[in-house]
Amino acid sequence: MALKAIIHKAAVSFSDLDRNVYQDHSLTIARHPSETEERMMIRLLAWVLNTPETNDLGTLEFGKDMFEPEEPALVQNDLTGLRMHEIDLGQPEEKRLVRACGRSRRVTVYTFSGTSAAWWASVAEKLAKVRNLTVWHFDPAQVKTLALLADKAMDLQITLQEGILTVDGGGKSAELTSVKLAGG
Repeated sequence: MALKAIIHKAAVSFSDLDRNVYQDHSLTIARHPSETEERMMIRLLAWVLNTPETNDLGTLEFGKDMFEPEEPALVQNDLTGLRMHEIDLGQPEEKRLVRACGRSRRVTVYTFSGTSAAWWASVAEKLAKVRNLTVWHFDPAQVKTLALLADKAMDLQITLQEGILTVDGGGKSAELTSVKLAGG
């Protein structure tokens, strides 16, 4: 018998003070039994950080990556079905990223492991020709703190100011900074 996803609900209030963007979202996240709380929370952050201000170019949706390994973690298709944005987490293989960059206008990767620097060093040269790829790295210790906010029902306030993400919820708080490894 297959293991069932764990359902998490999140009410998110997002304030991007750098761009004057303010959004409220109600999200339902299906967490695969093998997915860690750290990864789920980075997936949630990636969704919040990349959700378009309008749906003119389609909506950003959670992908089936944990259930179907060739799928991205998040995907945005425009209203005609054209792939606008793919978002992956972790340390995807170089071939997977090249394929993603070929079928999507934008590809973003969020890494959050202590081995991310070694992974990036091994694929950076091979991906140097790809122009629509952006790679971000979150500090693993900060992500562990973020994971402490994970719950089946979350009420989160997320603020982005001067490149610093502050996530508050359930009487706890996490502060994250990211480093851009590649992209414009």
